[in-house]
Amino acid sequence: MKMAAQATGRTRSRKLTQLGLPGTDAPPRRAGSNANGHGGKRPGAGRKRTLPGPARGAHRTRPFHDRRLPVHVVLRVTQEVGRLRRDKAYAAVRLAMIALLLAGRTGFRVVHMSIQRHHIHLLCEADDRVALANGVRALCISTARRLNALVSQERGERRRGRVFTDRYHATAITKPRQARHALAYVLNNWRRHHEDHVGVGAGRRAMVDRYASGVAFGGWAERDGVPFAWPKGFEPLPTAAPTTWLLQEGWRRGGTAPSLWEVPGPM
Repeated sequence: MKMAAQATGRTRSRKLTQLGLPGTDAPPRRAGSNANGHGGKRPGAGRKRTLPGPARGAHRTRPFHDRRLPVHVVLRVTQEVGRLRRDKAYAAVRLAMIALLLAGRTGFRVVHMSIQRHHIHLLCEADDRVALANGVRALCISTARRLNALVSQERGERRRGRVFTDRYHATAITKPRQARHALAYVLNNWRRHHEDHVGVGAGRRAMVDRYASGVAFGGWAERDGVPFAWPKGFEPLPTAAPTTWLLQEGWRRGGTAPSLWEVPGPM
């Protein structure tokens, strides 16, 4: 029989046995873990829920930016940082602005700004979309580092958490009327939040916000182009001169000059 099989060139095939995978004989892992005991479905896993407060900015690609158009930027901080309208927090933001100027970012400029309780308003100019994003990011990083150091000093324990809640909100200013309203909104935002009565005697209202760059603005209706004289010991926010037509003079075509006593409406 063997000789016959060799003669025909055929041999009887052997049945192959599939080998098992390594580790298949190990005891089953507990639910909600991988090989290292991490991950999987377990309490606290996955993306964290959205925090309460203003809506978070969508993580989409920023649109094209025209260098001829200024931008209104809003930066919101977490409640844990505390109130920004206090002297030490103002000094921290001011030092961050100085660091931004010393960095020599010629493609990004902050023309006006105001510091509110838990957010900061900026009127910016930038050469392009990348310069705008990098400039705002650099300012946020510098400000966050200084505010965290301040909170750590005040509370006696090191703080390294998030300072700004999410991505910044940016709105391009395209028309003279919009530019006029943006100036009034940013420089007089304290009146919108009723901060103009804080620290002032009964029945009195301060004329200009000391936590904003309005003291250097020469376009107030009551000032006739004459800027304020800085109070003794006052250290103003370091801002840049405008280069866009809308912030230089175009805003004047959008209506009457902003009043020192104007309470801005919503943008």
